[in-house]
Amino acid sequence: MTQRSLKGWIGVFDSGVGGISVLKALVAELPHENFYFFGDSANAPYGEKTDGEVYQLSSRIVENFLERGCKAIIIACNTASAVAAAPLRHRFPDVPIIAVEPALKPATLAPKHDRILVMATPVTLRLVKYHKLAQRWGSRSHVISLPCPGLAGRIEKGNLDAPDLKALVEKLVGSYAGTVDSVVLGCTHYPFIKGTIREVVGDVPFFDGGKGTARELKRKLAQHGLLSFSSGPGQVVFDSSIKTDQELKLYGWFFRQEV
Repeated sequence: MTQRSLKGWIGVFDSGVGGISVLKALVAELPHENFYFFGDSANAPYGEKTDGEVYQLSSRIVENFLERGCKAIIIACNTASAVAAAPLRHRFPDVPIIAVEPALKPATLAPKHDRILVMATPVTLRLVKYHKLAQRWGSRSHVISLPCPGLAGRIEKGNLDAPDLKALVEKLVGSYAGTVDSVVLGCTHYPFIKGTIREVVGDVPFFDGGKGTARELKRKLAQHGLLSFSSGPGQVVFDSSIKTDQELKLYGWFFRQEV
């Protein structure tokens, strides 16, 4: 990461480009704030690493953000949120650290909620935090937890209309076509291919954690007296652990995509 001052900025990070789907929701909810997005693309995807590796990577990023003056942190990665959010909040109790989580709650409260397909990384689905979430909100529904190895890593490469990506989605979720009431996108990469998933599964509601994370950030900033007083548009800056112009151009491209 470059060492520019981030005093008063909001640090947002993910294992790669996926967190940009959350960043878009943050900017929409808080257009006057400055956001610094760091994608750890050199170590992506987190969803196929050990818990210890995920925590160490997340910890280094958060330490860097705070050393440079960030007023709040967004963990825009479901895997890193599940592994690292609680210990990081314990280490830094005075800093708002907001984490994403699979949007099971709104899915189970939707009019049709009998069968809910949760797509997520293998790490996210095996953690206690996810199982507690499923037990809390899934009692009225049949929650189908589907690990999707390789999908986040493939999305990371871009070229989202390529046949190989459609083939991977069909391999992962094709057997659920026409059999579920909704889909929870439990990885922040997945909203970028919502259209492809819908083509395979069917025209059902999709849920992800972006908007809920944005609302929680706004609430926390207000609670801590940290909301921006600016009336103009905030800045959005991208950084990556892959130090190439091509990588940053890819981040900008993802930021311009609809989710």
